[in-house]
Amino acid sequence: MNEKRVIVAMSGGVDSSVAAALLFNRGYEVIGITMKTWGFMEVGGAPKHESGCCSLDAIFDAKNVATNLGFPHYTVDFTNAFEDSVIENFVDEYLHGRTPNPCVVCNRKIKWEELLKKANSLDAKYVATGHYAVVDYNSSLNRYTLRHSKDNRKDQTYALWGLTQESLSRTLFPLGSLTKEKVRKLAMEFNLKTASKPDSQEICFVADSNYERFLRERIPGVIDNIEQGDFVYHGEKVGKHKGIPFYTVGQRRGLDLALGKPVYVKYINPNTNTIEVADKEELGENYVTAADVNYVSKSSLKKGEIVFGKIRYSDRASKAEVIEVGPSEIKIKFDEPKTAITPGQSLVLYDEQGFVLAGGVITK
Repeated sequence: MNEKRVIVAMSGGVDSSVAAALLFNRGYEVIGITMKTWGFMEVGGAPKHESGCCSLDAIFDAKNVATNLGFPHYTVDFTNAFEDSVIENFVDEYLHGRTPNPCVVCNRKIKWEELLKKANSLDAKYVATGHYAVVDYNSSLNRYTLRHSKDNRKDQTYALWGLTQESLSRTLFPLGSLTKEKVRKLAMEFNLKTASKPDSQEICFVADSNYERFLRERIPGVIDNIEQGDFVYHGEKVGKHKGIPFYTVGQRRGLDLALGKPVYVKYINPNTNTIEVADKEELGENYVTAADVNYVSKSSLKKGEIVFGKIRYSDRASKAEVIEVGPSEIKIKFDEPKTAITPGQSLVLYDEQGFVLAGGVITK
């Protein structure tokens, strides 16, 4: 396998463009790949100007960067794999009262597993992306590690906890030691078309951020038959909800409850079709359990071990203790309560140096 050949996942944004340019300038044989994973015709919610991920604009921007720098670029159709792995999971999680994190699933199943298959077919040793993260090899542990990037505001390790040792061993993160400001500056120096392109904020295949619209269009027969249920506040029924797929823990807007004060979704029970609401100060929890755990920079964790956990992308890693450890499940206790811990989101555990120890999907 050619150790100087690298497949760069190019979304048409500034980060992946600079990642490709840096590797090309370091002497790697770069092959740019833009992954076609969905289209507005299939997922709806198209803005007036289709310029996001997977749009024609994005593909053309990536190809423009590759052409100007002088390396090949291809668009590869991964729509079937994306449908099976990411969109079906997204829909299923909402139907079961959980709030999914499709970026985590996409990173593991599409951006690495599928892209590595493509790399194998092209005799390329490595895949690279524009993620802000650092991958290293720890010889004493005989293990590849994943570490927090230099730019705290842009760090993306939270969404990368699902990567396996095999994936990490073949991954390059050229932006891990850079700040976003430096990346923008490099893009200008490289004269990249994407230098001033704004960052994408929304979930790519729900560009309008309207999850209810997406579900109603995606599975109309199922959604039309979703039953209403009870809102419960301090043990009392206080109103009717329109169906558990349309709510998430921590939600305040759209509840349509006349209680004389704002309340928030605290717990969604799909078994009883009830949604418990509470005052804001009642949303805090110390304990969290996660399943489908993947160990990253360490092969295991021990009961009583001190870690630092995040429960959402924008969360601050907070001190916690490992309470229970199973083959694929872990339970921790935060020193201070976390607000609106949400089933379906990810629990990611770090050490004090910012290494990702493990991650899993929050179950309770």
